[in-house]
Amino acid sequence: MPAAVLNEQQACRHQAGLSDGWLTSGILAVTAAFLTSIAPVPDAYAAAARPVDGTALISAADNLQDWLTHGRTYEEQRFSPLDRINAANVKDLGLAWFADLDTARGQEATPLVIDGTVYITTAWSKVKAYDALSGKLRWEYDPRVPGEAGIRACCDVVNRGLAAWGRRLYFGSLDGRLIALDRETGRLVWSKRTVDRSKPYAITGAPRVIGGRVIIGNAGGEMGVRGYVAAYDGDDGKRLWRFYTVPDRPGTNATPHLKRAEATWKGDWWTLGGGGTVWDSMAYDPKLDLLYVGVGNGSPWNQAYRSPGGGDNLFIDSIIALKPRTGEYVWHYQTTPGDTWDFDATQHLILADLEIDGRPRAVVMQASKNGFFYVLDRATGQLISATSYVAVNWAKGIDIHSGRPIENPEARIDKTGKPFLVVPGPGGAHSWQPMAYDPRTGLVYIPAQEAGFPYVPEAHWQEAAQGFNTGIDFAAAAMPADPKVRAAVMAATKGALIAWDPIAQQERWRVAFKGPWNGGVLATGGGLVFQGNAAREFAAYDAVSGAKLWSSSVQTGITAAPVTYSIKGEQYVAVLAGWGGVWALAPGMLSEVAGPVRNVSRLLVYRLGGRAQLPPESPVTRSPLDPPATTGTPEQIAEGGRQYGRFCGGCHGDAAYAGTVLPDLRRSALIADGKAWASVVHDGALRDQGMVGFAKVLSPEQIESIRQYVIKRANEDKALGDK
Repeated sequence: MPAAVLNEQQACRHQAGLSDGWLTSGILAVTAAFLTSIAPVPDAYAAAARPVDGTALISAADNLQDWLTHGRTYEEQRFSPLDRINAANVKDLGLAWFADLDTARGQEATPLVIDGTVYITTAWSKVKAYDALSGKLRWEYDPRVPGEAGIRACCDVVNRGLAAWGRRLYFGSLDGRLIALDRETGRLVWSKRTVDRSKPYAITGAPRVIGGRVIIGNAGGEMGVRGYVAAYDGDDGKRLWRFYTVPDRPGTNATPHLKRAEATWKGDWWTLGGGGTVWDSMAYDPKLDLLYVGVGNGSPWNQAYRSPGGGDNLFIDSIIALKPRTGEYVWHYQTTPGDTWDFDATQHLILADLEIDGRPRAVVMQASKNGFFYVLDRATGQLISATSYVAVNWAKGIDIHSGRPIENPEARIDKTGKPFLVVPGPGGAHSWQPMAYDPRTGLVYIPAQEAGFPYVPEAHWQEAAQGFNTGIDFAAAAMPADPKVRAAVMAATKGALIAWDPIAQQERWRVAFKGPWNGGVLATGGGLVFQGNAAREFAAYDAVSGAKLWSSSVQTGITAAPVTYSIKGEQYVAVLAGWGGVWALAPGMLSEVAGPVRNVSRLLVYRLGGRAQLPPESPVTRSPLDPPATTGTPEQIAEGGRQYGRFCGGCHGDAAYAGTVLPDLRRSALIADGKAWASVVHDGALRDQGMVGFAKVLSPEQIESIRQYVIKRANEDKALGDK
């Protein structure tokens, strides 16, 4: 049995004094360098792989054993009728087994469970298969994503999961491939490049399969790309159709929907890409035969640069309905016309049948990043209702007749040219973390957050060949070295689990968290709502009242969504744990509102009476804050701050204050040695670890100015008592 898995039998051995060296050597043996797959492990509980076909996916709601597709069903409700674990006995829930992972970055995937096997993707787009009962590792696959691909991902090197069809699994790799694996063995069947690698595309989302068509989008809206979603033949990877979400150069747009969109853009938008990437959410209605996709932000964010003169900029920030066989446009609804705040509409889409105003309505629902909860008719896209579910100041509401937001003119930084503290900020009121809908309570459970951001237009912005291209001055918005300001901002940054009534458009209950960036949600027939959080906890709440009924320490943050499955009448709950994603990287000290969190990447599986134990928790450790003296001139440091804000902060943290996932440059020995610093930042000495060189966009003098800025920031924080 691989040492990466500690089941109940192994837990006893561990508790009896088995050395950590045994665990370490076992892990190294299993995860040898660049091991792409291992032979399947024979197991008494293994079942012959049954094909996953259209009938199985359409009837997935009736399958209580498996979790066949990303949201459990095509409707993406993330509700399971399983009730073996319920409000009366959840207090007896315990760890059945766990598996340590070999990627210490953010873990965001939803597992699939098929025929007694749990399939997951991890950071860096690796795939692993475990026996769902014992936790034995059956096989693993490493697509060998090059480290330098990390810079193409705005928000950590994450992956959100797999799709199944026939006897194969499909997933997207960070460097833009769509890959098909044999489900039983993990062997590569085919690999298809889906993006132009000369442009900064990435894939982080999970594909869906409809009628043998594997549908996948991509990411890169912060970098400068043109978004699209495409379908590929599950048999051989041949591309069947591609739907662009923003128009190309005028005169080149052949389809009616792109010709229509062209009139809503100004200037030379196509030279900047335009954005509109389909990087996460999808849902499918088999009766209407409609595929719904959520479309991302414009690129750059600041509309003054992206589309000078304004315009709605279709189809950024839109929910779009397509024909999955052909990719034909059917309808759209745009949540944030002419977006200038990074308000993607890629958040989780849920399909449901609701009784509204005395008549049944087939709807699609979204708790949008912009702070409003939308209910749309899923046949026509007509807006039924929209209400804010958190505090919002960029708009006063949504006009029910036009469907447009009633904007606050002061928030339009692209028009005023002035800074404005916008609520919510680019982290969104709800990000990618999946919601859940319980048809029994009629409630949607939303992983919500409240965090504003001071949007400052960047003067004289120009596109760069590397890094973020947003048109926002992150240096001017950086957290100051002022204890009072820091305390106030920390106090105003919050997270919550909100139970929302989509018919009444009202909150029914709320669980407050220490900070944002908490996990996705699962609702069950046992009257439970499961969610992990940033405070190193996995918990179950009463679906009606929100009362916490059970919790377990998991030693790290959870952002992924749980799933549940059943084997021989026993119900299990599985979740990926591992702190990461954009909130763990970019917001600086705000990433620690809930306290500093280590990344401990694991797959955790629970059942009633489970007795496995995690190893002892290790504390968060940091190198001492011991910088050299500040020697840079004020002009040099100011220049370094500008360049750091644009090119470094997305990974190493606002104001050079990093979280716990990537290196904190204030604590790095490199800042004491200009040549060593340049070898990394200019030459790319650590490119294989994801830290590429920036010689394309930064001169040696600018790179040295960044070093001087980091030194100054380190000395400021040391003077404030940081150690």
